[in-house]
Amino acid sequence: MNHWYQLCTKDGSPHILLTGSYTLAALGSLLKTLEDGLSREAKNQNLYWDLTGIDQIDTAGTILLWRVWKTKRPEHLQLRPEHEKMFERLERLPTLQSGIKHRDLLWPITTLGKLVLVLWQHSVDLIALVGQLLLDMIYLIRHPAYIPWREISANLYRTGAQALGITALVGFLIGIVLSYLSSKQLQVFGADIFIINILGISIIRELGPVLAAILVAGRSGSAMTAQLGVMRVTQELDALTVMGISHSQRLVLPKVAGLGIAMPLLVMWTSAVALLGGMVAAEIQLGLHYHYFITALPDSVPIGNLWLGLGKGVVCGIMIALIACHFGLKIKPNTESLGEGTTTSVVTAITMVIIIDAIFAVLFSDVGLP
Repeated sequence: MNHWYQLCTKDGSPHILLTGSYTLAALGSLLKTLEDGLSREAKNQNLYWDLTGIDQIDTAGTILLWRVWKTKRPEHLQLRPEHEKMFERLERLPTLQSGIKHRDLLWPITTLGKLVLVLWQHSVDLIALVGQLLLDMIYLIRHPAYIPWREISANLYRTGAQALGITALVGFLIGIVLSYLSSKQLQVFGADIFIINILGISIIRELGPVLAAILVAGRSGSAMTAQLGVMRVTQELDALTVMGISHSQRLVLPKVAGLGIAMPLLVMWTSAVALLGGMVAAEIQLGLHYHYFITALPDSVPIGNLWLGLGKGVVCGIMIALIACHFGLKIKPNTESLGEGTTTSVVTAITMVIIIDAIFAVLFSDVGLP
């Protein structure tokens, strides 16, 4: 016999009579002991549960019995009417799903399909943005008075002039490293003079445009996405729509035009500073005089490499601005989406820069090479 329940036999069937107060205050530290005892008795499926002797019961007592019954009422149960509602509420609770998840054998195909759909949707939206920009350009050509010169000039200053410092620093250091490592190898074969060819071709044709584009994508591209995203969060874009001002004409087009003009200039600047760093390292490591380096550079590097690098700059600049604005306009009005959109924009822009560089390398493999 137990203070909280007792077993007996009525009409030839086993009964369990619950008495007392099944509340948290009354049971206290006896909850675990009482649960173990009732669980042992609940193994008898033919047991008749009589709860009419319970004076008080709260949520703790109700959950205690519900766990003893394995979240299912016993076949033989007698309750007070006022206690019935508490157990009905537990029956309406959703059942917990099993922690074991069945692994889908086709999950690689499903995941790949989802990625393809997301890529397709972004591509369609980006093409639509390009089409809208073309329509805006046609409109502005017909109405020159509405060309946003101030916005274009502001973006040209922010993406171009303010990026001169970081591009110069990175370019100079890359030029020194490349020249130093190359000179070590050339000294082994006695081909010191070819350091000019290596630096000229690699920097003007490849490293200069790629370095400038990656730096601009991380610096200016993220700033464009964040700017449009904050305007979405603060509902400034909605205000422009209400006033009848086109997003693409006043926000996207100046950014694309500004970065498209600034990028080739940054490419030329970065390449020049990188060559300067390489020239300094070549003079220190190989004793190659500055005057000879500058004089021999035009003969060692055909002019086609310069035009190819500038062309990469224009294409990369326009693509970076388009991607940044696309993801900026896609940001939802919450801070979490702002961070995710900015990160995705930078990663996508840098990936596109590498892809564009690879395309140029394949298409123009015979241009600018001796």
